[in-house]
Amino acid sequence: MKKIERQMLAGLIPALIFLAPALPANAQSNTGTVKPDTSRDGQHDFDFETGTWKTHLKRLLHPLTGSTTWAEYNGISVVRKVWDGRANLVELEADGPAGHIEALSLRLYNPTARQWSLNFAGGSSGTLGQPSVGEFKNGRGEFYDQESYNGRAIFLRFVITRISEDVCRFEQSFSDDGGKTWELNWIATDTRTVEKS
Repeated sequence: MKKIERQMLAGLIPALIFLAPALPANAQSNTGTVKPDTSRDGQHDFDFETGTWKTHLKRLLHPLTGSTTWAEYNGISVVRKVWDGRANLVELEADGPAGHIEALSLRLYNPTARQWSLNFAGGSSGTLGQPSVGEFKNGRGEFYDQESYNGRAIFLRFVITRISEDVCRFEQSFSDDGGKTWELNWIATDTRTVEKS
């Protein structure tokens, strides 16, 4: 094995070890290949959310610092179906004492992997961030990604829970210890204001 190949392999192994704990169990197998969940077709998982929602959200102002200072916001979230439900676009606007939040999320369904990618953009940056990837099981969606926060590699977990036909909850957590512990930093509760479209 050439020296360069050994160096690349040495750099890859810690990254794979770091990622393994955060991957959903069905993404791992004894052969190391990703096996999609073929038991169900999830392309309409987000259909319930189409419409306009009143949102109340809390945001931890300084994640992963030990801070417990939260800011609260109220606003509107509008979800539009695209490609007959295989994608959707979420527009969020909210205000609170800590300022104004303007964001959108483009969610795309991958029919081969039977998973969704959630692609978030804040109004201040104007660019899509690293997508979170995952799926729904029993009315609960879990989505993961690895990204950089304050110069450190972290894991992000985003959970969507359908409470009822007219209420859903969103939680975002960070982990800076490889997925052993998670710190909640975003909680939003949406209540439907307009009938599904």
